[in-house]
Amino acid sequence: MAAGFYFTSYSEWRNALTIRCGIPLTPDYALARIEALENPGDATTREFTRCFGEPYRSQVVEWFRRAASEAR
Repeated sequence: MAAGFYFTSYSEWRNALTIRCGIPLTPDYALARIEALENPGDATTREFTRCFGEPYRSQVVEWFRRAASEAR
């Protein structure tokens, strides 16, 4: 992974998803991503963890939890 590629704050991450990528952070979307990212049997989760590391995977799960909470 190139240094500086991943997001370092919730606001940076949220802006990238919602503004740059146009992904609405609905509770359903956030919960689906949490479920996938917490499933070690999911191939995309394994690849994400391999590329970015366990601490970053865990951080992204927390950001999705926050987004789900804010959207309610």
